[in-house]
Amino acid sequence: MRVEIDDRSGFCFGVVGAIERAEELLAAGKVSGREVWSLGDIVHNAVEMRRLEELGLHRASHADMERLGGRTLLVRAHGEPPSTYRRAEALGIKIVDATCPVVARLQRLVVDAHRQMSAVGGQVVILGKKGHAEVVGLTGGVDGDALVVESEEDLEMIEFSRPVYLLSQTTQSLSLWRRIMAEIERRALAGVVANDTICRQVASREEQIGDFVRRFDAALFVSGRKSSNGKLLFEACLRANPRSHMIEEAGDIDAAWFRGVASVGVCGATSTPRWLMKFIGDHVAEMSC
Repeated sequence: MRVEIDDRSGFCFGVVGAIERAEELLAAGKVSGREVWSLGDIVHNAVEMRRLEELGLHRASHADMERLGGRTLLVRAHGEPPSTYRRAEALGIKIVDATCPVVARLQRLVVDAHRQMSAVGGQVVILGKKGHAEVVGLTGGVDGDALVVESEEDLEMIEFSRPVYLLSQTTQSLSLWRRIMAEIERRALAGVVANDTICRQVASREEQIGDFVRRFDAALFVSGRKSSNGKLLFEACLRANPRSHMIEEAGDIDAAWFRGVASVGVCGATSTPRWLMKFIGDHVAEMSC
């Protein structure tokens, strides 16, 4: 059985930066004895998080911050609201900010959009997943004064008699963005500003991953179960190749998937490390021997 790894899958540059920063801090911490903590998962991939924890990384929730005074706390690529930084400073926590530059730029854009809309009695609308870490950071920058919509049904929350400034979580689907934008523009009575803030490095992978999995009898899509980007890209895999299977690690593989299969493509989310995809590929190749 032929097994091939998608050379365009794997960490986006924002996640690469956060992982590299964590590894640097952990290496320095071994020398200094200083503990390194991550506020939530640096990346939504349980296997990669286990690797980092084996290197000494500790995970913390917002509720844990009260006991982290004097320690180093890494802010992940998804970013955090300003309140997190203020609280850390008050508690004597050393913050190392690994927010993705694309997300950091979007945080500033949301604040600017809110300022513009406040001047004209308008509203900021963000296409995104409610409760997602990135979205929490975006809305926190304007003290929650922004509407978050996930689908066309959520548009009922918008007051179309008021101006609208529309932005998007960086990892949203381009096709959903276009549908939402078109419907808001159709219903708006007082003007719309639509700022497409979807990360193109992420968005372009929908088409790329579909092209990849079409070339194989079956496909394995490797992703953390909590990854929003993973869910989006797996849907693209299924549309292109119905014999696509989403797994988090090698133990999830069912040998029955490969009966009568001559070729398997292995791909992954922007939160999936290359080393894990290669490990999965090697495991599948050994199963076929």
